[in-house]
Amino acid sequence: VQLQASGGGLVQAGGSLRLSCAVSGRRPFPNLAIGWFRQAPGKEREFVSAISRSGTRIYYVDSVKGRFTISRDNAKNTAYLQMNSLKPEDTAVYFCAADWTFSTQQTATREYEYEYWGQGTLVTVSS
Repeated sequence: VQLQASGGGLVQAGGSLRLSCAVSGRRPFPNLAIGWFRQAPGKEREFVSAISRSGTRIYYVDSVKGRFTISRDNAKNTAYLQMNSLKPEDTAVYFCAADWTFSTQQTATREYEYEYWGQGTLVTVSS
């Protein structure tokens, strides 16, 4: 399974970006739970958001609740992370991850629970 994250860039504080995670390979996209993680300079990678296979179970880290929205389009084999009201502290490399072992309603917030990872896309928020 290959994951391609895109959509990062430079944006001013208060602006918006939409990240995409295009998935291909031998695991059908509808069978994959998707997670987004980020790694800021000098910090460990942290969980941002996750969505179950069915799309009905969604998690966010507290710092992005109300600002970020995760979604998936099974027809396009793509997951999205809509990021609004961006803050300088959102600056990081954002990674999408996928796993096929979860049930329809499950997803996960920990890195080790995801088998497949994309290469990351850089988001820079200027103050």
